[in-house]
Amino acid sequence: MNIALFGYGKMGKMIEQIALDRGHKIVAKVDVDTENIDFSSMDVAIDFSMPNAAFDNISSCFKNNVPVISGTTGWLDRFDEAKKICKENKGAFIYASNFSLGVNIFFELNKYLAKMMSNLEQYKVSMEEIHHTQKLDAPSGTAITLAEGVIENSNYEGWKLENASENEIQIEAKRIGNTPGTHTVDYASKVDSIEIKHNAHNREGFALGAVIAAEWIVGKTGVFTMKDVLNLG
Repeated sequence: MNIALFGYGKMGKMIEQIALDRGHKIVAKVDVDTENIDFSSMDVAIDFSMPNAAFDNISSCFKNNVPVISGTTGWLDRFDEAKKICKENKGAFIYASNFSLGVNIFFELNKYLAKMMSNLEQYKVSMEEIHHTQKLDAPSGTAITLAEGVIENSNYEGWKLENASENEIQIEAKRIGNTPGTHTVDYASKVDSIEIKHNAHNREGFALGAVIAAEWIVGKTGVFTMKDVLNLG
């Protein structure tokens, strides 16, 4: 499979190594100053670029019949527009805030637990996410996805980093050392608490999931999620 990498930072380099190990070929490495992109050589594009470049990268791929896997955060105000362009060009698209296979199972577990807890008002939900000190955005895209999963399946109406009200989820974001990513969802009452946690041991899981998604999407048409890739129901 011929893979194009849009964004060639730490994640792009890790995706490259995993793709090569799985027998694929990297046909393009598109970064900030890249010109004259040859879309005809690509079977699929994996986008981990900068937020201000992501939309243009993704829409250009769709217009050139290249399916896209994107893990770039910070551009989602144009997500619906990207999906529209994908459908107009009969393209294929997967966006995920986190491509780790374990995290995507965790997302579904989080939703299921939220449904179970939705009528137990004595439990107050809160979240904590811990990442390395180089991560500037807070909370993480993964934490936001977890909060949205609870909101969709409960009476909570939103989330906040500080001073959350009764109907909002408090998210605490910590930046410590080289932590790849730890996410905790906690339901606490006066008498006990229930906690689920995902702890990434390294960043390889994120890159592997993106390559697996790329392998899955080739030959398909539509907008999908990692739930489709993992056949989670």
